[in-house]
Amino acid sequence: MEGVRVHTTTSRRALLTATLAAAAAGATAGACSAPTDSSPAPVAPARRPASGGASASPSRPTTQPGRDHERDRRRIDELIGRMTLDQKIGQLFVMRVYGDSATHPDPADVAANRKDIGVDNAAELIAKYHVGGVMYIGWAHNIRSPHQVAGLSNGIQKAALAASVPVPVLISTDQEYGTVARVGAPATQFPGAMALGAGGSAADARTAARTAGAELAALGIRQDYAPIADVNVNPANPVIGVRSFGADPKAVARLVAAQVEGYQSAGVAATAKHFPGHGDTSVDSHVGLPRITHSRKEWERLDAPPFRAAIEAGIDSIMTAHLLFPALDPADDPATLSRPILTGVLREELGYDGVVVTDSLGMQGVRKKYGDDRVPVLALKAGVDQLLNPPKLSLAFEGVRKAVRSGELDEDRIERSLRRILELKARRGLFDDPYTSDRAVNRTVGTREHRATADRIAERTTTLITNRGGLLPLSPRRHRDLLVVGVDAAAPSGTGGPPTAVLTRALSGLGFRAEALPTGTGSSPGPSPERIEAAVAAARGRDAVIVTTYDMVAGSTQRTLVARLVATGVPVVHLALSNPYDIARLGGRGTAPGASLATYCWTDVELRAAARVIAGRATPRGKLPVAVERADDPSRELYPIGHGLTY
Repeated sequence: MEGVRVHTTTSRRALLTATLAAAAAGATAGACSAPTDSSPAPVAPARRPASGGASASPSRPTTQPGRDHERDRRRIDELIGRMTLDQKIGQLFVMRVYGDSATHPDPADVAANRKDIGVDNAAELIAKYHVGGVMYIGWAHNIRSPHQVAGLSNGIQKAALAASVPVPVLISTDQEYGTVARVGAPATQFPGAMALGAGGSAADARTAARTAGAELAALGIRQDYAPIADVNVNPANPVIGVRSFGADPKAVARLVAAQVEGYQSAGVAATAKHFPGHGDTSVDSHVGLPRITHSRKEWERLDAPPFRAAIEAGIDSIMTAHLLFPALDPADDPATLSRPILTGVLREELGYDGVVVTDSLGMQGVRKKYGDDRVPVLALKAGVDQLLNPPKLSLAFEGVRKAVRSGELDEDRIERSLRRILELKARRGLFDDPYTSDRAVNRTVGTREHRATADRIAERTTTLITNRGGLLPLSPRRHRDLLVVGVDAAAPSGTGGPPTAVLTRALSGLGFRAEALPTGTGSSPGPSPERIEAAVAAARGRDAVIVTTYDMVAGSTQRTLVARLVATGVPVVHLALSNPYDIARLGGRGTAPGASLATYCWTDVELRAAARVIAGRATPRGKLPVAVERADDPSRELYPIGHGLTY
């Protein structure tokens, strides 16, 4: 993510201390309280073992009501008994593949598959490597339209069930919503995690996940790499940020549990990530190897609660993090390759017996020390079950096969992971009916009812941070002529945009005369002097200006733009499109906007909700799920967790 502010270790530690203190105090009255709702109480943490580390009663993922468990066990035993070693190993891999068809992708995708994997298409990938999972990615051209995705899923399942040992494929994707959404419109788009954290409602989080899960299942996608269970206490976190529900571990735990229940009630395996916690990093694990400096006690109080809640809720899968966590394992290996973390802490201490999946093995955080043939072997030895997206499948596959043949890994170890994966497939009904249909797509994906649900939830997330002199709500009678100006950040996959255009259309539909004037597409260095001058000129004579910002950094000319607009004397409404910290850089006498709101993302559903709030058609209800620090003194809070104004 572009333009993330970098703070000192002292700043992060101060925030961490404040967050832990708030968590220890529980739900208290006052402005620092976490958002509350009328939904059921948080799920209790999983029981800790009385002694010796091992849990006496490991937590099992939940299954569909009415399943014949004995039949599932017999079926799995029979399948494993018929499998060759290569077929067993293949079931542990989840792989990308190019193309929108399982058998007849475009020629360019055929060429990409040959270069990347050594096959032409998904059907050949399954035949050659017996993979147990396929991950859909936008840039691999897997996702073009709902009916096309359903057809691709059915083609993959047909190829898998034509094998000598027929095993359905677990099709997965990263569908967190907000900034990470692989399946775009016309599928329903829901608010992202931090927006849901601002809403504070477990009921809304559960409804969003259940509805989203139903749409994914109709597309043939039965494993979602969501929800994020990381507690984002570090404003400078370059990889999590608004993907997290917030900085209060109890609030995050409540929403994680709700989303686990929602997804899995819809027949989709949820995946809590990234264990043991990725919320306090200043390095992106896609490009480097982060280090978490929390003590064991801090981990217990801050990072662990959401994962405990997910396990207690019966989560199907947990994703590992490519980061160092010396308090849990002093060895110089990322958590993905750490037996003390994955087996010692996750399995034995937390009692988790579901599927453990790696984060992508193509990320640099896991490739810095070992070769691509050794990483999957070490991950399996650490306690992993699913090996996600290795950079070179042939190397990874052969590495595991050699490890078994040499005795470094025994076949029983492979079968333990294989059994967990097959049990997950059985729980989600893949052995009974792995296919979807056009009828399922038509009656489920992007329906009017689902879109209305997303709009209602989004309205409860928009956060009003400041409102000097009661500027908001704007009225078409008093503020008819509006200018919408600012950053047009690239829209997340499959959404509309750009943001200024979406806001302009929404405000125009609410009775305003609105004009869009974008000033650029990124956060750093910000708009050019020429674009600032053009915006200031266009603002003069307007009834009000809406200005968007995106992850401002020190010295960004976005601040200059806002200050110059304020100086015109025209009422200015500020909208933070991503992280809610931008308001801290807009203070100062005579330079602060008249009102400031946070949307936590810039997808259409959040922007339409913000327009309704600005126009007074919806009441702002969101509360900050993270603290906003002062720009001039990051050790002090400008706005605490729980802050949020209303009309």
